[in-house]
Amino acid sequence: MALFFISFFVLLIIGVPISISIGASAVLGCLSLGYPLMVIGQKMVTGIDSYLLIAIPLFVLAGNLMNAGKITDKIFNFCKELVGWIPGGLGHANIVASIIFAGMSGSAAADAGGLGTIEMQAMTTNGYSEEFSGAVTAASSVIGPIFPPSIPLIIYGATASVSVAQLFMGGVVPGLLMGVALMILVFIFAVKLKFERHPFNFGIMIRQFFSSVLSLITPLIILAGFTTGWFTPTEASSIAVAYSLVISLFVYRTMDWKTFKNCLLESAITSANTLFIIGTSTLFTYVLVKEGISQQIADLILGISDNPAVILLIINIILLILGMFMEPGAILTLMLPVLLPIVKPLGIDLVHFGVVMVLNLMIGQVTPPFGVCLFIISDVAKIKLDKLYRSILPFLIPLLVVLFLCTYIPGIITWLPYTLVK
Repeated sequence: MALFFISFFVLLIIGVPISISIGASAVLGCLSLGYPLMVIGQKMVTGIDSYLLIAIPLFVLAGNLMNAGKITDKIFNFCKELVGWIPGGLGHANIVASIIFAGMSGSAAADAGGLGTIEMQAMTTNGYSEEFSGAVTAASSVIGPIFPPSIPLIIYGATASVSVAQLFMGGVVPGLLMGVALMILVFIFAVKLKFERHPFNFGIMIRQFFSSVLSLITPLIILAGFTTGWFTPTEASSIAVAYSLVISLFVYRTMDWKTFKNCLLESAITSANTLFIIGTSTLFTYVLVKEGISQQIADLILGISDNPAVILLIINIILLILGMFMEPGAILTLMLPVLLPIVKPLGIDLVHFGVVMVLNLMIGQVTPPFGVCLFIISDVAKIKLDKLYRSILPFLIPLLVVLFLCTYIPGIITWLPYTLVK
């Protein structure tokens, strides 16, 4: 077992990609412990052999098609007219656009890399500093995997055998709360730093609404499908792809064959990486469970307290730390076999726990030093990481406040799914 853990940490420290680090250490662990070679391939394939996981590449593709088809431009332009008149207007437009785009892609990286470019360019052109623009964009991108659809929640549902439709609906209120909390902080900064407002024009707002209405109703179509039972999450991902392709090709006419091929390639690479992480993580957790390590970790946590509130606090701290260094998909697959045996006997609702867990991991995506979204924003906007690290810190406060509320007031998460999704 020593070789198993040492190889994993050494590979991570020297900068080997997380999927390779997990897979290589798991293979070394299997070989050193004398497991049959057949187990290696068998467990990796079993980890991704799920009907639900088909939704991941399709939602990734839908997000890429939205970005490439310039649909995100129309969303941001409408949001600018809708809330741009509030102090800090373009910051608010950034956040509202991220909430709308969250209902299409389910990916923080897609939001930061696609919509984020448009948002930051508009903000810096209108006098906002690069650091502030980058921080708002990074923080708002976190809403993507909380508000439905959500790729991490699909992974959680497939691993924990929980209804993905209920998980999706459970993310609606927390996603909206995150948006409101971030807008309050932007308003405070705007008043203090005297940012310019975007002038309000009702006529232009109406024109922008009708210009972008087909994009804006995409989240409503997906949410309506879940609540009425018209389609499953996997079917919703197919509908999202078909819908975004149709409006890009035939309505807005912003998609050509070359762009479409690039979207397919980029989506294939992203999806393959995600699914490979899930496969290697499944093998890694198999070794943990087989050797009793996961039970020892569970016993250690339960040895501290059997109070659900304390246990949730400990889990939150662990996940926040892990989220700073690792991919959400890897953490979900690695930690769920450890955490589920802890929370189930305590009577913690699994829909509530799933949304809280993903919210933790998403905050980690924008937490220095290794938050993935920070690297994406730094790359696309050419902002130095040290400046982005300093500017993002105030935005972690509203996100952590929402995490605390969702952790200790389960109804924020569970009310909507148990009311609408049967």
